[in-house]
Amino acid sequence: MYLLSSPKKLTINYLKRKKPEIIFFPDWSWIIPNEIISNYKCICFHESNLPKFRGGSPIQNQIIRGVTKTKTTAFIMNEKIDAGDIILQKNLSLEGSIQEIFSRMSENDYSFILKIINGKYKRRKQSGKSTTYSRRKPKESELKSLNHSVNYLYNFIRMLEDPYPNAFIRIGKQKLIFKKAIYNNKKLSLEVKIE
Repeated sequence: MYLLSSPKKLTINYLKRKKPEIIFFPDWSWIIPNEIISNYKCICFHESNLPKFRGGSPIQNQIIRGVTKTKTTAFIMNEKIDAGDIILQKNLSLEGSIQEIFSRMSENDYSFILKIINGKYKRRKQSGKSTTYSRRKPKESELKSLNHSVNYLYNFIRMLEDPYPNAFIRIGKQKLIFKKAIYNNKKLSLEVKIE
C-alpha cells in the first residue's frame, strides 16, 4: 500500500509504475484527471448522503445548514463530480468539534477500506434529488456581525476550526480569529486570537 500526501504526485506515469488494483481517495479535494479515472478503479470517500451535498466542503455546507447526521459514502469515481455508483455508506455524526468529526470519519474510512479490499460491497446507482455546493473560500470565513443565534455562531466557528481557514470578525482595526467553540448548557465559550 502506498500513501500519497500531495495531488501533484498522482500522475499517470507514477500509476503505471505502481500498477495499483484500487486507488482510494479519502476526503479528497482535487479533481482527478479522466485518464486516471478511466484506467484505474478509483474509489472516493465523501462526507454526505450522496447524491445530497455533492461538491466541495461537504462538512461545512451541511453543518451551517443545521445537518447533524449524515453519511460517509464510498463511491466509484467517474467523470462527473461525486456522481459515481455508491458501494458503501455508514452513519456519520456532525456534532462536536472538527477533530471529533475527523476521528469518526477515519473510523468509517478504515472500515470501508477493509470491506472493499475483501470485496464486501454492492454497487448501486445514486438515486434521489441531487444537490451540489461549491468549495468554501477563505473569505467566507468572515463573520460580518455577531447578530446571529448562539447556535448559528457555534456551528459557524466549530466548522472552521483548524485545519480550515478559521472564522473571524473585524472590529475596528482588530481582527478576532475564532480558534475553538464549545456550546454547553446554553452557554457559548470561545477561544479567540486577536491580530
